Amino acid sequence: MTGALSDAVAQHLLPHPPAGLGVAVSGGSDSTALLHLLYKVAQSYSITLHAVTVDHKLRPEAACEAAQVAQLCRDLDIPHTVLSWTDWDGRGNLQKAARDARYRLIGAWARDQALDAVALGHTLDDQAETVLMRLARGSGVDGLAAMAPRRLSQGITWIRPLLGLTRAELRSDLQAQGVPWVDDPSNDDLRFDRVRMRQALALLAPLGIDAQALGQVAFNMARARDALGWQAFLEARRIARIDAGAVRIDWRSYRTLPDEAARRILLSAIGWISGSGYAPRRRPVLGLIDALKQGTGGTVDGVQAWRDRDTLWVVREYQAVRDLRCAPDALWDGRWRVEGPAAQSDLHLTALGEDGLKQLPDWRAAGLPRDVLRVTPAVWRGADLVAAPLAALGKDWVARIDGGEDAFFAALLSH
Repeated sequence: MTGALSDAVAQHLLPHPPAGLGVAVSGGSDSTALLHLLYKVAQSYSITLHAVTVDHKLRPEAACEAAQVAQLCRDLDIPHTVLSWTDWDGRGNLQKAARDARYRLIGAWARDQALDAVALGHTLDDQAETVLMRLARGSGVDGLAAMAPRRLSQGITWIRPLLGLTRAELRSDLQAQGVPWVDDPSNDDLRFDRVRMRQALALLAPLGIDAQALGQVAFNMARARDALGWQAFLEARRIARIDAGAVRIDWRSYRTLPDEAARRILLSAIGWISGSGYAPRRRPVLGLIDALKQGTGGTVDGVQAWRDRDTLWVVREYQAVRDLRCAPDALWDGRWRVEGPAAQSDLHLTALGEDGLKQLPDWRAAGLPRDVLRVTPAVWRGADLVAAPLAALGKDWVARIDGGEDAFFAALLSH
């Protein structure tokens, strides 16, 4: 069976296999199987593997399990790194906090290693559980598309080569090779939604609602999501443009769009401006659209939207950037690059704000609303405004969006 499984995994790396590939390995059956299968695939396609394990410091056994993975990697002559998470403060959703930390740590590690991609061990069973969890939340098309086989985040391509394979198939293959794995006791902890969904799936399987069927639902929803994203992209190209880091939308055209296209355009604008990496919940976005139709506006995820005659403005909220301060050559608010004369140690970047507008009596000449201008980056020397590139102060200074303004439109096609 190993040959067939290896071929299935290899398809996720073709036609352009990465030169360097990271593999996230916890020691459980899924990630252990992934490591072994990629080991075989890597030999055929000249891929250099690097394994990584995250110790969340939540169980005393975790360090021992990481050591077992390290030994497995030594046996296969694969470089291995253990990353530790020590930031849990005991508040909020533990599984979500651990997952977010895991991706953040692995992403930083992959960039440091100059890796092209990182492979994750999610299986068809995981996909089915995710669909059930999303159903329970009343998710739409995007949510029911569940986990993508490939996605770009943090500048890293994340791939899931096992999404078409079941846990039973992988464990059978490991047993045939005499390869051990670790069973995490949290996988049986009914406090967690995923564990409860796993048990529910076993009860639903006799009705035909099994991993294969739910995996097909995710595939179908992914195709529908892509079609909706394409429609929203074309509409955004027609009615939206970027102005001083804000998204400017023709309201008369926007209000006639199908509800889903309108939601996606606003959602993409919020995500692009906030840079949070996570889409806001459906309800707040729909609430904001309703408010806009009523002639008001609102704020979601540190981004505000309002109508000004026939223009819909989507812009960074001032409160979200008011206290952000950095050197002129650093990235401001996660997306602005400011370039100018040789760096001077007594200069800093912060929002133009109300203090800056007071020092710019002709700021209206820029042709931009006050709330748009005041959240743009400005160069300061103490309390004195030196340059405000988007307000035409300081001809030697230029402010631009890192990654380019087309990233807003591209986000409508990404997932």
